[in-house]
Amino acid sequence: MSTINIKRVKSSEIELKDRLVSIQRVAKVTKGGRTFSFSAIVVVGDENGVVGYGLGKAKEVTEAIAKGIDDAKKNLVKVPIINGTVPHEQYGKFSGGFVLIKPAANGTGVIAGGAMRAVLESAGVHNVLAKSRGSSNPHNVVKATVSALSQMRDAYTVAQQRGVDLNKVFNG
Repeated sequence: MSTINIKRVKSSEIELKDRLVSIQRVAKVTKGGRTFSFSAIVVVGDENGVVGYGLGKAKEVTEAIAKGIDDAKKNLVKVPIINGTVPHEQYGKFSGGFVLIKPAANGTGVIAGGAMRAVLESAGVHNVLAKSRGSSNPHNVVKATVSALSQMRDAYTVAQQRGVDLNKVFNG
């Protein structure tokens, strides 16, 4: 089993756009009754190969979203994108959520569900076929999608890791 090399990116260098994936009202039951707060999962990306997700919780919706955006900026990963699609088929898993991401021909669009769509569009993928299996919990789907995207490698990276010429990667 090889280790996964996640390429982290600094958020101060790039222009990030945020997307709210899910917001939920959560309750903490105490002796005096229920205390309500809000939980928000947010995806940020530059739509050019950088994406991250974050979770924020607060008493107010706007504060929860702001905390989620700040958390997402701390968890950015670099995704290889070739001609508007992903370089190869990849599976991702987090807890009970399983995702499959496949490259697609130009003009296909983003064929993906809600939480996956937000991550893929924020990453800058324009043509992709994606399937979510197992848990439909947005937290698990987002984390599984980012996991799958962070495992992607383009041909240049594969050639460098193997220490061979780029043509050797394609020709065997």
